[in-house]
Amino acid sequence: MIAEDFAAAETAQRLRDHPDAVVWLDLFDPDLTDLEAVAEEFGLHPLAVEDAVEVHQRPKLDRYADHLFLNVYAVEFHGGDLSGKTEISAFITKRALITVRKSALAFDLEKLLKRWDADADLAALGGVNFLVYGLLDVVVDSQYATARQIDEAMDATEDQMLGEGGAPRAVRLYAFTLRKALAALRRAVAPMADVVDQVNRAEIELVNDHLRPYYRDVEDHAHRALDLLEHAYTRINDLLDADFTEQSNVLNQVTRKLAAWAAIIAVPTALTGYFGQNLPYPGYESWWGYVLSSSMIAVSAVGLYVFLKRRGWL
Repeated sequence: MIAEDFAAAETAQRLRDHPDAVVWLDLFDPDLTDLEAVAEEFGLHPLAVEDAVEVHQRPKLDRYADHLFLNVYAVEFHGGDLSGKTEISAFITKRALITVRKSALAFDLEKLLKRWDADADLAALGGVNFLVYGLLDVVVDSQYATARQIDEAMDATEDQMLGEGGAPRAVRLYAFTLRKALAALRRAVAPMADVVDQVNRAEIELVNDHLRPYYRDVEDHAHRALDLLEHAYTRINDLLDADFTEQSNVLNQVTRKLAAWAAIIAVPTALTGYFGQNLPYPGYESWWGYVLSSSMIAVSAVGLYVFLKRRGWL
């Protein structure tokens, strides 16, 4: 390393003084004026500058005449949601990597610096290419780690989700939170393998032969992260569907029990209504009429109860 922590205005002069050097310039939440000053110095395209300022850009790699524009998301899983989701834009020139961080929540610069420092020999051969590789590696690793954390979080709730009678409401709401986090993570992870593949293509002329295997490794990790995410998303949907089915079964059982008891009550009520007519009926004004009506009520109620119990309605 030749120098660090110098003013951005000194960048161009330092690059002229050291023809073999490359520079990493990190900007945290700059406005359009700040970026325009950097764009003028490095010849950045206005459309790329505009994308770097705007938030919620899709993960992508755009090619311009003398530089590339990269947009990716580093993520962290905190307390059941993706509160630590950081959008990172990067301008890639032949001698400079300029990163634009729009949030400091999930992108730990120390991890990135340690990743670069871990292989000094590869850094000497790679230049800016190596800096881009380190950035992509850290971002993809954060995505894979987050997908794994969410998948592990489902382990703790799976037994409760599949329990008899359905999951408690708090568990069900947590499962919906996990599914929401997976949906948000998928938007960040799904395009990453294609983005890394574009960087690795020969026609872009960014990756040299020394770094090509490393980029393929990052691409493989991106595919693994997406596969794990898709598995977790299918799994949480299956758990929610199973819980919904169990709730429906419980509701059906309750409905059948209510219907059964309604039938048991309805028949004696009908008999009582018949014998309560203001007209003569068999046994009217006789003791055996009372016995007959009471017996019919008891027999019909008990008979219905036994019948419905055998059918599994009670």
